[in-house]
Amino acid sequence: MLPLKDNVPTRTFPVVTVGLIVVNAIVWIWEWKTGVNQDVFHYGYYPCTVHGPCTEPATLFHHVTWYFAVFSSMFMHGGWIHIGGNMLFLWIFGNNVEDAFGRVRFLLWYIAAGLVAIVVQTVVTLWFSTPAGASIPNVGASGAIAGVLGAYLVMLPRAKVLTLFIIVFLIFLREIPAIVFLGVWFLFQLWDGGFAVLHPQAGGGVAFFAHIGGFIFGVSTVYLVAVRRPLRPTW
Repeated sequence: MLPLKDNVPTRTFPVVTVGLIVVNAIVWIWEWKTGVNQDVFHYGYYPCTVHGPCTEPATLFHHVTWYFAVFSSMFMHGGWIHIGGNMLFLWIFGNNVEDAFGRVRFLLWYIAAGLVAIVVQTVVTLWFSTPAGASIPNVGASGAIAGVLGAYLVMLPRAKVLTLFIIVFLIFLREIPAIVFLGVWFLFQLWDGGFAVLHPQAGGGVAFFAHIGGFIFGVSTVYLVAVRRPLRPTW
């Protein structure tokens, strides 16, 4: 399932959402030009740096401290599909959350969601995985974006999301309620997260529990931060 657009307008232009997309894009272009793997290993966040021991690849590369990496890793990605998917989700769902929160509140809350996502992933990885699993670098904005998805679900469960479905050789479009789209997305994170925590490489290095932690943060804090309700769906 790939979201293409929703049916909820905004009162003002989403400056922060667009700004975050631009910053992530600039960082990605820099990665792409200087060497994606090299930058991921250097600026990525390693759970083992909080509580070791670290093994390969963490011990093979010089990397920044964990308290710097928790921020740098939020703006880095591992590939075109990775950043493309994240920025698409941020664009579709972030503008309405920003509209409800206000620009400054949304930016601070977005960073907080990313930090909470990293904490949850770290705790789960250190508790259930191996030193090798804790030594894989985590990068991506998806933990913070998962917070956006959780907030959107609470505020706009009946919004419609135009979704592209690709099933084997079948490709078709459908408008589905946000509660269905985001509910399926969250269940997918729970399903794959349970396997990937024990076998991180099999999960493609995806930090599923960062997604889960960010999403729950978004669901639980949305009305503590929102200053107004988003606009109603238009179609």
